[in-house]
Amino acid sequence: GVNFRSTVAIVGDGAVGLCAVLAARRLGARRILVVGHHADRLACAQDLGATDIVEGHGQDAAETVMSLTGGVDAVLECVGVQGAWDTAIAVAKDGATIGYVGVPHLVEGIDVSLLFRRNVAIRGGTTPARAYIPGLLADVLDGALDASPVFDLTVSLDDIVDGYAMMDDRLALKALVRL
Repeated sequence: GVNFRSTVAIVGDGAVGLCAVLAARRLGARRILVVGHHADRLACAQDLGATDIVEGHGQDAAETVMSLTGGVDAVLECVGVQGAWDTAIAVAKDGATIGYVGVPHLVEGIDVSLLFRRNVAIRGGTTPARAYIPGLLADVLDGALDASPVFDLTVSLDDIVDGYAMMDDRLALKALVRL
């Protein structure tokens, strides 16, 4: 897992990846690398506390992370596609933990015996949101956690379809709906 000594790689620069930067920072990670390919979102990741930005994906990005770190203690995969899973495995050092937050439809070709030999733990599943939301909301309300860069659009309930269209067209990252 992530703690104050951790070097963490976050694969994905979307809203989930950016929130993962906030989470890693909140847990005290020593170094936070974000892998993605949207310059504006990577700049946002740096503003949120990422210490290193790796622009790109796939093998090139994995090689860059490895050259910077020699392997990371924890990986948060926040995309949910085969390539992101492959990158997560490639950058995890022996004994690392990979948290799969992105949910793919099907992942093929993962050498489970390699993960076993390297003692890499894989974690995933649904989050018990009701257990975490009160504390996170309190942190946002008292200013300890600023998620405003991630939620860059506010729409009314009447305009929610337009808000989703803006997110689909990459004109907004994540919308807040005002009731």
